[in-house]
Amino acid sequence: MSVPSDPAAPVAARFLVLADASPGLLSRLLQPFAKRDLTPDAMRAARQGEVMRAEIALHAVAAGYVPLIAGNLGQVVGVRGVQTLLSEAEEDRLAA
Repeated sequence: MSVPSDPAAPVAARFLVLADASPGLLSRLLQPFAKRDLTPDAMRAARQGEVMRAEIALHAVAAGYVPLIAGNLGQVVGVRGVQTLLSEAEEDRLAA
């Protein structure tokens, strides 16, 4: 799914992050959400040697926030890459 043209349209988004494993990384990854008053619906992280893989999911977020959050995640110290996966918002599927 591509980002809807309406920035207010709800989408489900998952942010996949690869970063250097370091103390404080996970709290730094949550800051882009907190500053927008968003609470992730799920977060999973696993250390693999010197790197940490994290997945942060939102079931419904305004589409306009997605590129902003991805950009902020990419600016976190130690982050090597961010991938964003979008799908239809969970709330839309539950209402159908």
